[in-house]
Amino acid sequence: MDTFLSLLRHRRSIRQYTSEPVSAEDIKALCQAALMSPAGKRLNPWEFIVVTDHEKLNAMSQCRTYGSQMLEQAPLGIVICADSHKSDTWMFDSAITAENIMLCAADLSLGSCWVQVYGREHEDPTGHFTTAEAWVRHLLNIPDNISVVCVISIGHPNEQRKDYDIDKLPYDKIHQEHW
Repeated sequence: MDTFLSLLRHRRSIRQYTSEPVSAEDIKALCQAALMSPAGKRLNPWEFIVVTDHEKLNAMSQCRTYGSQMLEQAPLGIVICADSHKSDTWMFDSAITAENIMLCAADLSLGSCWVQVYGREHEDPTGHFTTAEAWVRHLLNIPDNISVVCVISIGHPNEQRKDYDIDKLPYDKIHQEHW
């Protein structure tokens, strides 16, 4: 990528991946990007779980009725968790790490997509509702004191998305000096 703005224009949510695994070198870079994320008072309330096991990714793809299925074919998922008692900015800090991971993925020519877990429902096959967070917590043995924020699906893109058209951005959302 030439510039940061061209990286932003190019980064799109990718939900279809090839079967090619993500290299260990790229996984290391993605983890470094997460660990370099800013955090309130540098308390770093976040924790990460790197998942490459296909069975676990397939099970995680069922954490929500809609919006998580891309994990089934993704060769990599990074689960972003946080200790909500460590900092009052844990949710914001976690969201920043997700963005760092997705931007790093785009820079590595990988596709990625955010799967919201926190605050989302899960319906098991018997029709009983629980939470997506409880589903992922159980699958990955995450302690009760740790909140599961999201999962980032990552892989080599198997779909093409157009870059953002900067002329069609919602500039009416930008206000100068006052509302």
